[in-house]
Amino acid sequence: MITSFHPPQRTLMGPGPSDVHPRVLSAMARPTIGHLDPAFIGMMDEIKQLLQYALRTENPLTMPVSAPGSAGMEACFVNLVEPGDKIIVCQNGVFGGRMKENVERFGGEALMVQDAWGTPVSVDKVRELMQQHDDIKALAFVHAETSTGVCSDAQALCRLARDYGCLTIVDAVTSLAGVELEVDQWGIDALYSGTQKCLSAPPGISPVTFSEAALEKVSKRESRIPSWFLDKKLVMGYWGGGQKRAYHHTAPVNALYGLHESLVILQEEGIENAWQRHAMHHEALKAGLETLGLKFTVAADARLPQLNSVQVPEGVDEAKVRSLLLQNYSLEIGAGLGDLAGKVWRIGLMGSSCTRRHVMLCIDALENTLGEMGVELPSGAAAAAAATYASQEQ
Repeated sequence: MITSFHPPQRTLMGPGPSDVHPRVLSAMARPTIGHLDPAFIGMMDEIKQLLQYALRTENPLTMPVSAPGSAGMEACFVNLVEPGDKIIVCQNGVFGGRMKENVERFGGEALMVQDAWGTPVSVDKVRELMQQHDDIKALAFVHAETSTGVCSDAQALCRLARDYGCLTIVDAVTSLAGVELEVDQWGIDALYSGTQKCLSAPPGISPVTFSEAALEKVSKRESRIPSWFLDKKLVMGYWGGGQKRAYHHTAPVNALYGLHESLVILQEEGIENAWQRHAMHHEALKAGLETLGLKFTVAADARLPQLNSVQVPEGVDEAKVRSLLLQNYSLEIGAGLGDLAGKVWRIGLMGSSCTRRHVMLCIDALENTLGEMGVELPSGAAAAAAATYASQEQ
């Protein structure tokens, strides 16, 4: 007979999900009410305000899509791309490739800007391509590429898009609440994110925001939006505002309790303080990893503090290391994807998983595991380096 499922207690330091804050888990256990209940509608309005705070935007159409980040991605593209539209898509990792597929599935033409994995999107390459075409509708790029740990210059790319009169579609799944992100100041038109990274809520919800220029594009479409569920004109009848809401779908009530609580926690900390916390603990982790002789995939000036791509030492079985970390320390780190599969570990410092305790556990566990596998290491030096740096920062 199948019985209740009780998951093991893990420490999540992979590319997501991150450790969910106990307050978020507690919030999700509160009584379920109806998705049109006046009390729930009041909470929906608070979620919108909290997301606007986290994203640094006043966009009225700022809301959570009732599905994971991939649906947020599709929501942006299905509303903004029409058949024949030319969209510049920047790819420097796995998730730029998913943008390309979305453009093509909705009938658009993807003009690709390719950069090496582990390097930022080249602003110069984008400018050169824009100069070659006078009918670009949008520029799509990943702000924080989860597959490599690289951060691209979103501010410069958005400025370039404005100069050439096109919209921007930005993947901020890993960047939200982990590094500086300024939707209004940078002029981002459409953005999607996820809850399971630096917000430390469970996966399954995707925050999105659309600027007035993006909404104007939606309102002037010549073709029908080919998705009923993700049609923003329909969804806004439910998420728009006021006490009278049009039924669109049954929202994931308890999951939204969790998102609300995670955003309250972020507001209490302060968004800029959250950015600084991720940067601080990254430096401590970096000190420990480099003392172990491990090297980063991404150059320091483009490195994400919350997603650390670390090269596997020559001769080391990277999958066995991950297996031993899970088995002996209940610690999860991530494998490489695509071009980096088998070559890197992806170590996350996201949200509730971005603490001094997480850094020290990861360094100790890696040092012990690699030592047991025959890698020569300076005993205890890595933990000491991380601890010293962390104490200096604090």
